[in-house]
Amino acid sequence: LDLGCGDGVLLDALHKHKQVTGYGIEIDTDNILKCIERGVNVIHSNLDAGLSEFDADSFDYVIMTQTIQAMRFPDRLIDEMLRIGKEGIVTFPNMGHWKCRLQILAGRMPVTRHLPHTWYDTPNIHMCTLDDFEDLCAKNGIEVLERAIVDSQHRARAGIRLLPNLLAEIAIYRVKRRG
Repeated sequence: LDLGCGDGVLLDALHKHKQVTGYGIEIDTDNILKCIERGVNVIHSNLDAGLSEFDADSFDYVIMTQTIQAMRFPDRLIDEMLRIGKEGIVTFPNMGHWKCRLQILAGRMPVTRHLPHTWYDTPNIHMCTLDDFEDLCAKNGIEVLERAIVDSQHRARAGIRLLPNLLAEIAIYRVKRRG
């Protein structure tokens, strides 16, 4: 299940290259039409309303790519994704990246390749850093199984491994409920 699947590109690629069967959830009608054109199964729904229509352990994986920061209650959505899925994959732009920090020090809200909107037209309402996300996981009994931290071209460079919260532009986490 892909939460906030956008135009369905990821699900389409997973189906074509990995024979994955899945569904997307999307709120934007233009994106829903693009999903349908691609042959992606899509459900029109508002993720902030929750995932109560799904039974526990309905999916092997629940994916949320570049969506968490646009959610009103991201902590609740992560709990729900791990209720209905055995594992979750969450990606988000790292607000701790040095370019974001410099722009904040200069008195401006950050605008970067992965945060392209200005403060007044952004869909992003809950930005976080790697440390913030990992603190949330620890507090909520979520085990981080794997973490990939990359630059804007999705490359894992040596410097990023040394100073992840400062140099990583994108975070990718594979998580599950503890126990």
